[in-house]
Amino acid sequence: MPSLRTLFAIMALVYAGLVAAEPAETVNINTADAETMARVLNGVGLKKAEAIVQHRETHGRFDSAADLTAVKGIGESIVEKNADKIVVSEMPAEKKDPSTGQ
Repeated sequence: MPSLRTLFAIMALVYAGLVAAEPAETVNINTADAETMARVLNGVGLKKAEAIVQHRETHGRFDSAADLTAVKGIGESIVEKNADKIVVSEMPAEKKDPSTGQ
C-alpha cells in the first residue's frame, strides 16, 4: 500500500500537470496595446511593446510573428519563446461615420 508521502507526491505531480496544461494567454500583435503585450510576452517590457505598437502604426500590420524581428530590440529568440502566445490576424476595419459615409 502506498505511503502517505507517495500519495502526496502523486497528487502534486497531477496538479502540476493540470496547471501546466492550461492554455497560454495569447496576444494579437496587430490589435493589442503596449501594456497587454508587455504583460503577456516574455522578454518584452513596456518599452519594447511600445516600439512594436509604433512600428505597427508606421508600417502597417504584421503578416507573421517573424515580422516582429523588424522592430528594434525584438530578436528571433523573443519571437521563438513566445510562439505559443503570439496571434496574427487582421486589424479591425475602421468604422464609417454613418452621417458622412466615410
